[in-house]
Amino acid sequence: MRVSREQMVENRARILREAGRLFREQGFAAVTVADVMKAAGQTHGGFYSHFDSKDALIAATVAEALTGESKGMADIEAWTDAYLSPLHRDHPAQGCPTASLAGLMRQQTPAARVAMATGLEAQLARFTAALPDGDEDQRRREAIGRWSAMVGAVVLSRAVDDPELADELLAGTRAWLARDAAPSGEPT
Repeated sequence: MRVSREQMVENRARILREAGRLFREQGFAAVTVADVMKAAGQTHGGFYSHFDSKDALIAATVAEALTGESKGMADIEAWTDAYLSPLHRDHPAQGCPTASLAGLMRQQTPAARVAMATGLEAQLARFTAALPDGDEDQRRREAIGRWSAMVGAVVLSRAVDDPELADELLAGTRAWLARDAAPSGEPT
């Protein structure tokens, strides 16, 4: 049976969505092509009409996951609080792909690493644009610092088997960023 072009596009989007979820939850090595296709409700054989290899799927998934809009970034403080929350930490499959995948990229193909760099640039551009004060260079530096601290806090809080320390990492980073964002001389 022949599949329409629209159905092919929809199938590919479903494969990328499920691959993104599985890769964020389990990592690249633990997830097979068969796992992705099953989660997407597709046959394993149908994979090759969309991708040449698992490496191609990884690169496409990273590109897709990192180019979406950052919801709620208009209110940067509320967005930061939601990002640095136990809810976000405890649900990597639905959370930020940067926090889940960045540490795994070193072993990936050049195409996947280019997709990560392109996606990271897009994230930083959105973050820079959302920051209210300073010229473009100042806002870019602040975006890099804030984003690095936020992603690092989520990664570290997921890495420890100590709930109190995990919560402290998130709360401490939120407090540090709030202090850093306060105008000079004003307590937070």
